[in-house]
Amino acid sequence: MLSTPVILIIFKRPQLTERVLQAIAAAKPETLLVIADGPRPDRPEEAAACAAARAVIDRVDWPCRVLKNYSDVNLGCGIRPGTGLTWAFSLVEEAIVLEDDSVPLPSFFRYCEELLERYRHDQRVMHIGGTTLRQLPLPIRESYYFSQFNVCAGSWATWRRAWTHFDPAVARWPPLRDTPWLEDLVADPLAAKHWAEVFDRAHAQNGQVSYWDHQWTFACWAQEGLSILPRTNLAVNVGGGPDSTHMTAYDDPILNVPVAEMEFPLRHPAEVRERPALDRAFLNEVVVSRLRQPPVWRQMLSRVTPPMVKRHIRQFRPSPVRAS
Repeated sequence: MLSTPVILIIFKRPQLTERVLQAIAAAKPETLLVIADGPRPDRPEEAAACAAARAVIDRVDWPCRVLKNYSDVNLGCGIRPGTGLTWAFSLVEEAIVLEDDSVPLPSFFRYCEELLERYRHDQRVMHIGGTTLRQLPLPIRESYYFSQFNVCAGSWATWRRAWTHFDPAVARWPPLRDTPWLEDLVADPLAAKHWAEVFDRAHAQNGQVSYWDHQWTFACWAQEGLSILPRTNLAVNVGGGPDSTHMTAYDDPILNVPVAEMEFPLRHPAEVRERPALDRAFLNEVVVSRLRQPPVWRQMLSRVTPPMVKRHIRQFRPSPVRAS
């Protein structure tokens, strides 16, 4: 049995929900918190699809406390995850988070549980990612490394102490907008411009936008928090295609990252500090390269939380409800 609570975010894809739930069932968490959005009013067929996805949860067959936070109306893919996660972390101190299109390997759960315990009281660490969205360009001996990137991508973990800094409207952004703060953190002017626009929109619309993970990144940035990323990808995204909100292309590289089980016991880094070379590679390969693509590719960035790259990396700039 897995003692760490698991949060599952679902919507209207029962077949994908079932795949992820099967992976969760193998880990047998003692507590499962389920967040569900409601159907959109202009798409009547979604009511049945949402009900079918929720029916999958009713088939939990191991000893488990199942807590549900189901919305009767559609809140959207920006508001619903944020409000649901805030509800979940009001009930639990730490949790593993999965979305309905991210299928984790078995070792993902143990990896998260051990690191949640190890860094439980370390305020420097804000986020534990389950993937790096690529194959690491540089081999590392440790099981994971510390990064200025908090990659969500449907499989991650964190603590209540960290999530308490989440603000969908990024209220702290305006005083920073006209300062060098963002450019000092982001080592590329194109990326800085992109995220300035993202934060501007979130603030101007009081958080009523179609994304939440950029605001989570802002929270980590504002706290100068570090993220943990694994040496190997521990989950695969299976949600691409026309039914996806953000990744409509089946051949998106994010959907086809190589995966491999984590080896135990974990080999821990000697120090809690970022790896600049790995962060530069992520910035170039995952962020900047996509910002330079036509706009249809840029929408995929909404699934990638941006980097917080410190001043010393700048020299390497490349030529971005109802509870029941």
